[in-house]
Amino acid sequence: LSICEFFVQKCCSINLFALPLHKLVQKINKYQMAHYNLDSLDKKILKLIAGDARIPFLEVARLCNVSGAAIHQRIQKLNNLGVLKGSQFIIDPEKLGYETCAYIGLYLQNPAKFDDVVDELKKIPEVVECHYTTGGFDMFIKIYARNNHHLLNIIHDKLQPLGLSRSETIISFNAIIDRQLPIGELPVEDENDAVDEYGEDE
Repeated sequence: LSICEFFVQKCCSINLFALPLHKLVQKINKYQMAHYNLDSLDKKILKLIAGDARIPFLEVARLCNVSGAAIHQRIQKLNNLGVLKGSQFIIDPEKLGYETCAYIGLYLQNPAKFDDVVDELKKIPEVVECHYTTGGFDMFIKIYARNNHHLLNIIHDKLQPLGLSRSETIISFNAIIDRQLPIGELPVEDENDAVDEYGEDE
């Protein structure tokens, strides 16, 4: 499906056309973001910093056989383009006592209040992800809870008051695969074009 065809189907299925025009345009624009083609240097950099976010730039430069300035320039560009979204330490929820991971599909009584519900979800600390998806759900969220009883309380006390018609919960027993996008499998653009674009001597 094209972007337009997808949104016509989705809008009809959940009455998204009830939203103000500017909010509908904002949602459509999310699906029209430009893509950035990686070259071989980009891939090397991303693979290194994805493996260790604390690796010094000079060490990245040495492993990529380019200058430190070139690495700094390239990472800055990847940041500006939104390819990189910063670096962070990853907390293990289970070590903090949050042993239940659940995915919940939410059906809203009034889909026109989508953005209001998202704002309220942001206030619930146990909600770590929220997605606007295809299919029957109006939104799909990921939650961490201390146990199943705590999860039930979150659903009853925090989610239901948001105006849900119903919800469907899937509990994850274990994350078998949990990784970032495997950089080594991504295609690269022509290296000569990449050098010309950045003005760098590899």
